[in-house]
Amino acid sequence: MKLIQNKQGDIHIFKVVGRLDSMTAPQFDEVLMQIIGSGGSKLVIDCEDLEYISSAGLRVLNKATKRLQPEAGKIVLCLMVDYIREVFEIAGFDTFLPIVGTLDDALGAF
Repeated sequence: MKLIQNKQGDIHIFKVVGRLDSMTAPQFDEVLMQIIGSGGSKLVIDCEDLEYISSAGLRVLNKATKRLQPEAGKIVLCLMVDYIREVFEIAGFDTFLPIVGTLDDALGAF
């Protein structure tokens, strides 16, 4: 997995490239927890180049979502291909994580 970080105003944008699995999830978790710990409460995850996500990757997103709740923070996912979106839907993550079509839509969700 390659993680490309960007920021627009107070919104942190993460482009995930490759696989988010048990080998790469700890790195992703560390980065997200560091951002949230330093006060970041608006996160966008760009999934355009996400090839695979395992339960370990889903756990990281669930943990980050729970950590953001007291600060009324939010994670928005965007540019998700159909087979990755299906994983989120089967796991029920689409009920608490907004999934939008474009990066502009994700930025506008805040």
